[in-house]
Amino acid sequence: MQTGRIATPHGRRPMTLALVRGQLETADRGSSKAVNKWKVFNDIGETKEVFGLQDRSITVLQALLSFYPSDELSDESGGLIVFPSNNQLTLRAHGIAGTTLRRHLASLVDAGLIERRDSPNGKRYAHRSRGGEIEAAFGFSLAPLLARATELANLAQQVAAERLRFKRAKEALSLCRRDVRKLISAAMEEGADGDWATIEAMFIGLLDRLPRSPSREVVDTVLDEMELLREEIINRLEIQVKPEKTDVNDDHDGRHIQNSKPESFHELEPRSEKEQGEMLSEKPKRIAEPLKAFPLPLVLRACPQIAHYTSGGRIESWRDLMAAAVVIRSMLGVSPSAYQEACEVMGPENAAVAIACILERAEHIKSAGGYLRDLTRKAELGEFGLGPMLMAALRANGGGEKRSA
Repeated sequence: MQTGRIATPHGRRPMTLALVRGQLETADRGSSKAVNKWKVFNDIGETKEVFGLQDRSITVLQALLSFYPSDELSDESGGLIVFPSNNQLTLRAHGIAGTTLRRHLASLVDAGLIERRDSPNGKRYAHRSRGGEIEAAFGFSLAPLLARATELANLAQQVAAERLRFKRAKEALSLCRRDVRKLISAAMEEGADGDWATIEAMFIGLLDRLPRSPSREVVDTVLDEMELLREEIINRLEIQVKPEKTDVNDDHDGRHIQNSKPESFHELEPRSEKEQGEMLSEKPKRIAEPLKAFPLPLVLRACPQIAHYTSGGRIESWRDLMAAAVVIRSMLGVSPSAYQEACEVMGPENAAVAIACILERAEHIKSAGGYLRDLTRKAELGEFGLGPMLMAALRANGGGEKRSA
């Protein structure tokens, strides 16, 4: 068995199994390619939050690295140990207090970035040969930095990418928030039809869910719902604006469109399949744009009941959602042909979302099959989107909180 792989601390400082594991991992990695110490330092600065390090800890590490004579960390340079006194470290760490210095040195050790190599009396020094070469040194080993250089570089890239994604999400939320606020104000000021007070209350409710310093998960969640609200507002205004343009053209031809009232979140259920079929048969066919795909987490917040129809009680992919939708289709009495037609028109994922929304309102729908067929016809004509259904489900579930089983 090799000796010298484990070094215990001097004095009252305890040895822990975490320190043993860290030292063994460093020793077992073997020799590594030389790396620039300041490149490793920059990577640690990028990932300091991952290790739970403060800015002062990074300053102390910078001071330690300044005592290493070469810019390249290498196994060939003799132990990778630096041995400055606390006074010397304090000077290079911009006058940091002694107790603060010791605390941050301990943080670096606990993070597995440096190791203590204490002498018998706890002092830091080196034994040199007659030629001036270091034969043995006691202080802080920088070997973990060399051993973990690749790991730290990869981690720094991940942190930088995550930071960029977070920045993009916050920018998107700011733009979406501005759009919703101004669209609501325009609708209210110009007297557009609709319950704009309720929609404004939903907007304010979303903003109230944002803490002063939100995490990326919170930003993503609020962004999904804010985008859904924006789409619903635009759909409502579009329904009113388009008939106005049509009225101008129809006045030319002596025709008039009578109904321009936007559809309510909850007024999506057909009166009867026969009546709706007659009404739709009178409308000219047109090529509909593909339905917008919504994020799966948003769908599950709006329609939590569908998870009860999976074997594990959880939905982790679109495949799980579509499998559960097939079970629910049969349970609700929706014919295979009606569901197949919905899949062909809306796409299989969106058809599954429609089934999930129908499940949430099953007690209010007399014929789930007729309801789905009507939605399919509207989608084929370009007159239906999933946004209103999901928004209604989110509202019914209190903003997406899961119901108790």
